[in-house]
Amino acid sequence: MISAINYQLTLSQQERLKAFLEQGLPFEHRPFKALAEQLQTSEQALLETVQQWQQQGLIRRFGLVIRHHGLGYHANAMVVWDINDEDVERAGEKLANEPAITLCYQRKRQQPEWPYNLFCMIHGKEKQQVLNEIKQIIARHQLQKVPYEILFSNKVYKQRGGRYSPRKS
Repeated sequence: MISAINYQLTLSQQERLKAFLEQGLPFEHRPFKALAEQLQTSEQALLETVQQWQQQGLIRRFGLVIRHHGLGYHANAMVVWDINDEDVERAGEKLANEPAITLCYQRKRQQPEWPYNLFCMIHGKEKQQVLNEIKQIIARHQLQKVPYEILFSNKVYKQRGGRYSPRKS
């Protein structure tokens, strides 16, 4: 009987891999092979580790961080909604499925100053385009009576994926 080879990364290699993944995959034909070489391990060992992290739910997916300003998307708005607490999960799921909404999440209200509990990001090239999209979303989901605010971005200071490894000083 042939048994599967179980490759293991050391704890040090795992920590370094997390830090590498946070920075994004290298722009290479085989990015995991390039990372494995930096970690002085095999591509197979690295892929098995990533697969284990996915199975454990530590990594959900790999994605891209697109710098939308560089692509001409300068009208970027965060729409904040004051959704009834008993409806917020259902509303969040519906709004998250809207193609124009790139980010949708719930937060606790900060009463009395900040009554909003659902946040949605919409990117557009022109302000009027974004406002029209919001108007259509409101109509599609019968949100006409729900209080909301539209917060347009003024200036981008930073945009990147999440960082979870401790920073080295």
